Amino acid sequence: MTETNLQVRPAPPVEPPPVADPQERSERTFVIRPAPRWPHLDLGELWHYRELLSTFVWRDIKVRYKQTFLGVAWALIVPVFTATVYIIVFGKFAKFPSGLTPYPTLVYAGLLPMQYFTSSLNGSSISLVSNANLVTKVYFPRVMLPLAAVLTPIVDFLIGTLVLIGLMAKYSTWPKGPEFALAPAFILLALVTALGAGFLLSALNVRYRDVPYAIPVFMQVLPFVSGVPYELSQIPAKWQWIFSINPITTVIAGWRWTVLGAHAPNPGQAGVSVAVAVLILLGGLAFFRRSEPRFADTI
Repeated sequence: MTETNLQVRPAPPVEPPPVADPQERSERTFVIRPAPRWPHLDLGELWHYRELLSTFVWRDIKVRYKQTFLGVAWALIVPVFTATVYIIVFGKFAKFPSGLTPYPTLVYAGLLPMQYFTSSLNGSSISLVSNANLVTKVYFPRVMLPLAAVLTPIVDFLIGTLVLIGLMAKYSTWPKGPEFALAPAFILLALVTALGAGFLLSALNVRYRDVPYAIPVFMQVLPFVSGVPYELSQIPAKWQWIFSINPITTVIAGWRWTVLGAHAPNPGQAGVSVAVAVLILLGGLAFFRRSEPRFADTI
């Protein structure tokens, strides 16, 4: 018999996988912990979810005009129709003061930021309840829902400015100086006010579903205490200071000043409005953060 010599060769050593440079790693570690209950916005987290925020905004824009007959034209029809009623009732019959600015331009310029604030407040107040499936199943910063709701109406606002430009050309009410560069600051003030109120109302609406029914009652009075149908500088100074507690008065007065060359807002009154807007933002955010751990169970 022939013997067969079997030689067993050792297996080659297994090399460990290469370790990637920590600077080249693209993974992100998520540590989910209870949200702080004090007014806090994690800007880094919001920036990381910026694509989700843009998705929310684009979805809301499409839903707004989906299966509508006139589509985007509603962004022009609504302010034009409302301004026409104001011009006939308060301009022709009631003779509300307009200062040196033509009344049609004055009213339409006041309606644009007012309707932006109204749309933002209505959308942000129901933002959590209308996205209940996401709130209860997926993790993401909950503050993005009210934030997206106040960003969406900017599209309607920009479309509505086309009519304002036409009125400015008709009545020759163009900006008279470099103050035109401050126009976005007053719209930002409206956004901050709407966002703060949206934080508060959206958190309340999770528990009390009659919040959306109370908002229209408030909105019926707001244009008249914000100076939409009249020039604020034409009313007694005592009432100007009282109305300055409402930040939208400074928004409207400042917007008219920057784009129409109307009377400039009083710096002291503007300071009061800005302070109130900041308090609304901080108070609304604090209540939102305090209520956030119970959203998924209550909604």
